[in-house]
Amino acid sequence: MAVTHGHGNPKWTRDEVILALDLYFECNGNIPSSKDQRVIELSHLLRSFPQHLASARKKTFRNADGVAFKLQNLRQLATGRGLGNTSKMDNEVWTEFGKDPARTKVLANLIRTGLKVVEMEEDFNIEKETFYEGRIVTEAHLRRERNPKIRARLLAQRLKMGPLSCDICDCQSLATSEEIAMAMFEVHHIHPLSDKGESVTALADLALLCANCHRMVHKAIAKGKRWISILEARTFIFEKTGSSDVKLLK
Repeated sequence: MAVTHGHGNPKWTRDEVILALDLYFECNGNIPSSKDQRVIELSHLLRSFPQHLASARKKTFRNADGVAFKLQNLRQLATGRGLGNTSKMDNEVWTEFGKDPARTKVLANLIRTGLKVVEMEEDFNIEKETFYEGRIVTEAHLRRERNPKIRARLLAQRLKMGPLSCDICDCQSLATSEEIAMAMFEVHHIHPLSDKGESVTALADLALLCANCHRMVHKAIAKGKRWISILEARTFIFEKTGSSDVKLLK
């Protein structure tokens, strides 16, 4: 039996279990040893997660033995054979993706792409609302949106067209100073990372939103577990219920 020596290590995240499940499917249920190159490569990938930089300094963290052990956990969920101490996250991921290797592969590849976008530094600080694809993809999306060069390009383009306004609610800043007026606007990527990957961002791929609408859109994406277009967001915001509440906020 593989020995993890992992006492005290952080629990496996959703992103990590999805990657492990993807490898399990690739192995067709035949659990490789900790010496298998695929297991070693996944171990290296998991240790590179930015939120694990401190833990990854320990040799025991997500080592190859631990990855092989996790694959045995997943086999138990798939077949009822093998190790029985599966975690809550193992069960949640298996329930969602255990019958869908293709979807698992899509999300696993998306997580790998997100890791390339996310800067490897210790300020990994995810907001409360996490997209369906997981923390890594959410953080990659947020970091692209916070890129000051991209924001400057979009603001410069929009200022040539007239006063700045939100693409969803049409609100404008009341500030008389242009610099202060620009502070209320944020960049939103119209397309998710899964559609564009690491390609160069075009201004046509961006929307200019006020901070309130931007947060509502991210909330809707996270809660609905799907992407929300700008047109759909406008419909949600302007379609009132009987109690005058905005449906997007419910």
